[in-house]
Amino acid sequence: MVLGALLDLGLPLDGLRAALGSLAVEYGEVRVERVLRAGVSASKFRLIEHGEAPEPVTVQHDHHQHPDHAHHDHHHHDQHRQVREHDHDYAHAGGAGHHHRRSSLKEIAACIERSSLSRAGKDRAIHLFERLGEAEAAIHHSTLDKVHLHEVGALDSIIDIVGSVHGMEWLQATAIVASPLNVGSGTVTCEHGEFPVPAPATARLLAGVPVYAGPVRGEMVTPTGALLISSYAGSYGPMPLMRLEAIGYGAGDRDVKNHPNVLRIFIGESSQDRSEEIVVLECEIDDMNPQLFGPLMDRLYEAGALDVYYAAVQMKKNRPGTLVTVLASPAGREKLASILFAETTTIGVRYQTVTRECLDREMETVQTPLGPIRFKIARRDGRVVNASPEFDDCARAAAEHRVAIKDVQAVAMKAWLDGKSS
Repeated sequence: MVLGALLDLGLPLDGLRAALGSLAVEYGEVRVERVLRAGVSASKFRLIEHGEAPEPVTVQHDHHQHPDHAHHDHHHHDQHRQVREHDHDYAHAGGAGHHHRRSSLKEIAACIERSSLSRAGKDRAIHLFERLGEAEAAIHHSTLDKVHLHEVGALDSIIDIVGSVHGMEWLQATAIVASPLNVGSGTVTCEHGEFPVPAPATARLLAGVPVYAGPVRGEMVTPTGALLISSYAGSYGPMPLMRLEAIGYGAGDRDVKNHPNVLRIFIGESSQDRSEEIVVLECEIDDMNPQLFGPLMDRLYEAGALDVYYAAVQMKKNRPGTLVTVLASPAGREKLASILFAETTTIGVRYQTVTRECLDREMETVQTPLGPIRFKIARRDGRVVNASPEFDDCARAAAEHRVAIKDVQAVAMKAWLDGKSS
């Protein structure tokens, strides 16, 4: 499915064949077909082994030109992966498909060396199989040098991984974000019996990856898929802010009703994101000495609060009270909540994570007839959208020259505007 999506994006099929080198030539033919999955048009990558009757080809899809993807972000969206014989024991329990054999990591490494990948690509492909081997060894209580792998010994898995490494090098993405992975539900039949989804090797490879069980029964992420996504994704979550340039759809074997069995890759240029996450902590207080609110604010600021403010509220039993609101970085939430509990009479603090956007800010000193006044300059995309004189500087100049603070502010603004226009 990964290779299908990359081919759909424009990965040249002839280039893929060249990268596979003798792997494809010796064992069969690689091709790509146009298929429908729940009404979605997608590219299906196939390995046709010698002696295997190929299925009819609907549309060849190797004519796309490779767009310039340098310095791009892209986002994997895993939707409904297919049950395939790629599970590490599935083929030995009667799964139909390509010829499978037991192979050691040394034999697989020799096979990868016969490919035409770059040196870095070969090293990465071998490392990927080592990860698979480590997962198998841990599951079967063996060691890496002794394990003989069912899953990774399959020819199509070697083609899939070597081809995907070549495709990712072609893509030249500077950042990869994956959505949480739908692992499916139900059970999968392996050589040693029937196991719940995800299969043991898949589950181990997905350690640290956000996953969920979708409505489709069956294995939706295979060990090979888990290996590739977990190895290449730098982070997981919603699609990042970017300008979309291309979308590729890679098809699985099954056509599941109402659930497109495809993997989708978005290619785009990252856009500047000025937003940041902060935490808002709040509590209402109606039974505290008002003299304590001043020191409370001081302590909260000293502890790293971004902002603190109070608002009058009417509380239960018709009591007047105070709403305490604290803005903080997510890392400072626990410390600031502890201060609220220690320094106030509240017995509960609620918090939520929100997103805010801030202008770029800097301080600039402006010479005025009343002395130097610092200005806070705020910019967006390099354009000044706000400029204001520091109140403390204006108050100091007003006291020194015995004039009103508002007059100092007016003089300072005129000096700043004159300097801006000159």
